[in-house]
Amino acid sequence: MSGMSDREKAFENKFAHDQELRFKAEARRNKLLGLWAGGLLGKADVDSYAKEVVASDFEEAGDADVLRKVSGDLKDGGVAITDEEIRAKMQEFLAQAVAQIQGE
Repeated sequence: MSGMSDREKAFENKFAHDQELRFKAEARRNKLLGLWAGGLLGKADVDSYAKEVVASDFEEAGDADVLRKVSGDLKDGGVAITDEEIRAKMQEFLAQAVAQIQGE
């Protein structure tokens, strides 16, 4: 019986660890996206804008809230870029974020 308990605990620990890494990677991706978009917008304080992008991810589950914020801000700022291009950047930055976290 304790063998099954040990396996269950190990599985639960791995799941929790994986979820934590996913959260960190997505938050870092959002920061990188915010830094990139803030640069395109010519923001004086790109770090502050990046924090806004990270915070926007807490509005709803998934990436739609982040995409909506960045896309809307870029359009309002007169930057001609498609949602597909932003999604591609999100994928690129997620790969960078994962590599950075694994390197820690």
